Amino acid sequence: MARAANYDRDGALDAAMILFWRKGYHATSLKDLEAALHMKPGSIYAAFESKENLYLLAIERYFEASLKGFRAEMSKAVTPLAGLAAQFQNYANLAQEDSSRQACMLMKTVVDTASTDPKIAAASLRYLDQMCGEFAEAFEAARAAGQLPCDADPMRLARRFQANISALRVELLRKTPQDDISKLAADMAKETMALGISH
Repeated sequence: MARAANYDRDGALDAAMILFWRKGYHATSLKDLEAALHMKPGSIYAAFESKENLYLLAIERYFEASLKGFRAEMSKAVTPLAGLAAQFQNYANLAQEDSSRQACMLMKTVVDTASTDPKIAAASLRYLDQMCGEFAEAFEAARAAGQLPCDADPMRLARRFQANISALRVELLRKTPQDDISKLAADMAKETMALGISH
């Protein structure tokens, strides 16, 4: 097998992630990867073993970036609920050229591979579960801070929150007019804040 020439691994993974996110696992060809990564087939296989493994590394990178971004936004929030509510407006405010103005890569992967590539689908579902768990921790923090009733179910709220985020991102993918996106995000943020206890 050809040895991988010197290459920027982080840059290659970012390029692969963006390409796979846009085209999906099956629709991405080796020639597509060659062009995006600026690597020959032998070097791609030497560096990443297989297209499947490269895809698994790409969705891992996507998950880690998503988790890091979420935690960074939460750390700036005055309260846990305010941090959760702000996530919706963050998506609505994305620049037109931002790659995040499309459906979640993990959700797209599950749809694309559920019946054909169980290993990839399982990894995507695992990351979605981990992200939902992160949302649940934020709702738990809101409950501990007295923002939510003591009988609130953080995981149930997290699943609803994740569903709303996914729905908003589908609207971005559909290129729904920006004014409508902003109003939808505002409605979702308002619903999140309305979960709180009035003091």
